[in-house]
Amino acid sequence: MAEAALDAVRRELREFPAAARGPRGFLACLDSTPNVWASLHPGVFPTVNPPGIMGQPSVACREVLRWSGVPFQNPSWNALFRNRLLQELSVPLAVPYLDEPPTPLHFYRDWVCPNRPCIIRNALQHWPALQKWSFPYLRATVGSIEVSVAVTPDGYADAVRGDRFMMPAERRLSLSYVLDVLEGQTQHPGVLYVQKQCSNLLTELPQLLPDLESHVPWASEALGKMPDAVNFWLGDVAAVTSLHKDHYENLYCVVSGEKHFLLHPPSDRPFIPYELYTPATYHLTEEGSFNVVDEEAMEKVPWIPLDPLAPDLARYPSYSQARALCCTVQAGEMLYLPALWFHHVQQSHGCIAVNYWYDMEYDLKYSYFQLLDSLTKASGLD
Repeated sequence: MAEAALDAVRRELREFPAAARGPRGFLACLDSTPNVWASLHPGVFPTVNPPGIMGQPSVACREVLRWSGVPFQNPSWNALFRNRLLQELSVPLAVPYLDEPPTPLHFYRDWVCPNRPCIIRNALQHWPALQKWSFPYLRATVGSIEVSVAVTPDGYADAVRGDRFMMPAERRLSLSYVLDVLEGQTQHPGVLYVQKQCSNLLTELPQLLPDLESHVPWASEALGKMPDAVNFWLGDVAAVTSLHKDHYENLYCVVSGEKHFLLHPPSDRPFIPYELYTPATYHLTEEGSFNVVDEEAMEKVPWIPLDPLAPDLARYPSYSQARALCCTVQAGEMLYLPALWFHHVQQSHGCIAVNYWYDMEYDLKYSYFQLLDSLTKASGLD
């Protein structure tokens, strides 16, 4: 009986595409091959809502697992596999690439609805900015224009430093001066970052608009709206964006240089700590030093104190259960960063980027995240 079942399983596996292996292929195999499904030990991988009991797979099930590449030597193979399977179903192992922009339907169906990031190549090839936006061009075109610049002693603006949530000093500087500092032709205290997130491309540098688009047409059609903000980014290699999330569908376009993203899906919220911090602002003195001034009129700010590049697991042990996705967005590429995904960002020196923020839909996905956030707080995981 067992040998006949094993033969049936092997026949079905021979007919199943060899390329579709791994946890996802294993699940697809179960959906389409009744003998494979029947081979699973009911106490180890029951059909509905599997409990966390331990056990050994049947001989036929071992054959399936061997084919799929899923390890089963560990006595707790079922729990380990189930976690791996569920992770891969909800979160990709790596941020996938698209070789061309999706249609509005595909973008909404395949990426926005499932809340999954992707990097899109060849989405900016028609932008004159890709060829034009060098430092000399920016000097000649908008060099005399004053822009808002975040200035910090260490590159961390809007981040936890010590026991404070620190906001940057803000200076109005000509873009030529910022470029001179980035090129080392002149000195300025601290780290400079053009990062004003209030549609600064439209309000401060409208002369650059002919070099790109004021929105992403296929995304605007898919989302049924125009972007809330179009932001221009330019900064030092030392400028870092601390781990946080936004309530926006974010299309992040790198024009020159590269950006390094560390991402966490919203489902990692139970493992990502939040604490309340007194808000404070850096004040830059005439001597070039930085003072910390508390914002006494403001309420405490909930923020993530953890540095995902060097996490303090002794203090935040739950973070070891989170799974980060790291990706680099090169010049000419666009990252679709879904709403509510946590992200930490670094960049190459002098990187130039533009991003489009589309307000998220406050639908069932948002309600699920709010529920997860409330359960995390109630359970004391923070």
